[in-house]
Amino acid sequence: MKFNFKQTNILIFITLLTIGCSDDFLNDPKPTSSVTEEVIFSTRVGAEAFLSGIQRSFRTQFERYQRTDCGGIYSMYFARSVKGNDLIQGPTWFLYDYSNDNREPTYSRVGFTWDYPYFMINQANSLINGVTLSELPDTDKAELTAQGKTIRAFFYFQLAMEFQHTYSFDATLPAPPIYTELSLEGNPMSTLTEMYDLIISDLTSAVTNLNDTRLGKSYVNQSVASGILARVYLVTGNMTGAANAANMAYGGDVNSVLDAASYGNGFDDITNSEWIWGSPQSSDQSNYYYLAPHAFTDHYSPAYFGTYINVDFADLFSETDVRNLFVHTYENTTPTDYTYLTTTKFIFAFDSDMPLMRTSEMILIESEALLNSNEDQAHNLLYALQLNRDSSAVKSTNTGDALLNEILIERRKELYGEIGVEWFDAKRLRRAIPRTGNHRLIESDLEADDKKLFLKIPQAEIDANDYIDDSINTDR
Repeated sequence: MKFNFKQTNILIFITLLTIGCSDDFLNDPKPTSSVTEEVIFSTRVGAEAFLSGIQRSFRTQFERYQRTDCGGIYSMYFARSVKGNDLIQGPTWFLYDYSNDNREPTYSRVGFTWDYPYFMINQANSLINGVTLSELPDTDKAELTAQGKTIRAFFYFQLAMEFQHTYSFDATLPAPPIYTELSLEGNPMSTLTEMYDLIISDLTSAVTNLNDTRLGKSYVNQSVASGILARVYLVTGNMTGAANAANMAYGGDVNSVLDAASYGNGFDDITNSEWIWGSPQSSDQSNYYYLAPHAFTDHYSPAYFGTYINVDFADLFSETDVRNLFVHTYENTTPTDYTYLTTTKFIFAFDSDMPLMRTSEMILIESEALLNSNEDQAHNLLYALQLNRDSSAVKSTNTGDALLNEILIERRKELYGEIGVEWFDAKRLRRAIPRTGNHRLIESDLEADDKKLFLKIPQAEIDANDYIDDSINTDR
């Protein structure tokens, strides 16, 4: 029998986790020696120490892959970002993602995008199982388990998006295996229906059992769980659920949760009032030059100088928009050169924090989700955001599909470089991403329902798991 090392090597309970020491972690409980599972989950302090280690893995370099483009969740997001039309990637680490040619079974991108989420899922399962079997008070159990379920659902969502067509294409298609218990053997492939059922079950349970309190902004709370659920509902087409979850995530008062003045500050500070969720760093607890997007898009701090802006995308911004942060950095270039424009949106330093979820995204999700039930309110939400970002904004007269397209453009303008929003929207809505403007690789367009929008199953998984064979990649 094949032994599934890749998915199970951390299922043997990890007795000591490294706790991050950035500002967000300074007051976290820190184990000082190897301890048993029973000791870890005998107190809330011990369980929170375990949770802190999980949170740190969102931002640290994933040790199994010693590559700059294979780090924490940020590298998955940036790989998606450069697959679209808005960013142009130079010949640096994310070059093959940019060319939409990084999906074969033996490639590092494929292996990392499988291994890293499963690593995090197994950590979450360890937390959920350890807390469930502990003698902790019921209130502690409910809250800690909810945090574990949120993390588990978040990473199953990444797997569902990365290794199959979108949900509305065919929910019966095979999806990656599901693990909710510690196991030493691989499981068969699931289906998209089964995976999304688990994701939604975990998140709805978490929203019920969480509140606004948490150890720091890198940890999940009710707002974070609601925000992830809003994203999931967009994919599955539950627009009522998406609107309600997004509203809960940002609080429902648009003007109180937006700060236009801070948009140009570099997206490097987790204390920003618009950030719902993020990953902190400090100068001595940093992933250094691995950080994406900051180390690639910032052309004024020592790093890769690797990412540029499509001139067609820049043309979508008015001169008075606070998000118009595009600059002609390099002399002797013309608008036809791919190096013509850069952005100062992200500032790179060893202590630059990473945004994972912001209030503006949730406002735009609610706006889109309300289109069919309350178009006027959808339009009002969109305009409230637009006016916050641009004092000269004029409310459009768009309705129907034209209004949807306006919302999607606003999502790109607001969130470019952060979470792979252009790729995410094209995939879930089954749209093409044609490349225009001054792209280096015009011929690398993505068609609607393009197979290049998802990855093949890693060969290492096929070799290790008795339930999966080479036929899984047929026609992928």
